[in-house]
Amino acid sequence: MRGSGTGQDLGAFVHSSHRKMALAAAPLRRFPTASPRPPPSPPSQRYTLLRSRHSCRMPRLLLAAAAAAPLTAADTEGRKHELLRAVQETQRGSVASSDQRAAIEEAIVCVEELGAGEGVPLDLAALDGTWRLCYTSASDVLMLFEAAERLPLLQVGQIYQKFECKDRSDGGIIRNVVRWSIENLLEEQEGATLMVSAKFDLLSKRNIFLQFEEVAVENIKISEQLQALIAPAILPRSFLTLQILQFLRTFRAQVPLSGPER
Repeated sequence: MRGSGTGQDLGAFVHSSHRKMALAAAPLRRFPTASPRPPPSPPSQRYTLLRSRHSCRMPRLLLAAAAAAPLTAADTEGRKHELLRAVQETQRGSVASSDQRAAIEEAIVCVEELGAGEGVPLDLAALDGTWRLCYTSASDVLMLFEAAERLPLLQVGQIYQKFECKDRSDGGIIRNVVRWSIENLLEEQEGATLMVSAKFDLLSKRNIFLQFEEVAVENIKISEQLQALIAPAILPRSFLTLQILQFLRTFRAQVPLSGPER
């Protein structure tokens, strides 16, 4: 999701922006012949003129468009699988090429079209829950992946977004969760948790207003190597070593946030 101005994009948990295609529709007309005839009845079929988004030099296509057939369950699942397939080899967006990003953007638009019509309120009950990050184009998240590439000891594990809004109609709470670790000191990939909490208010079908509240580090899980260093297995554990281990397991540091809202 992506903050922009006073709102935040509420698409699937993939960060991307997209442009809307302009559709021009004109009725089919019939030219009169030499012999006068009564005017024809208005045609029921309309013609839609489409231009490809990524092929601006290609000729325009004149397509006969009758009423759109409703999507089946198989169509819906097919669009979702196409999107997941498109992001599969991008390492959550960190190694995506420009062509891959364009294809992913198209797949995102196809999935977004499955949502409710214009003006229909967002279903917060369906949004409620935990969403795992599969792809992003947000610079602040990509910076984490770049840092993990440059710093050999830093590991970035799974990233989640938790929405708590099941019984709400106007907003709720968002928790951005990042699992991370330091090699040999913490458990691999899941050694610690960075959590950023915020309140959100619903502005429109696709936008929310965020007010950040707190950033916290918690759920510290030390590695077996560090645990053996603090309390060697061959020696009896003293009260002090047990206190140290207990402190690390229950450690939680939080800092309140009062920065600008998004």
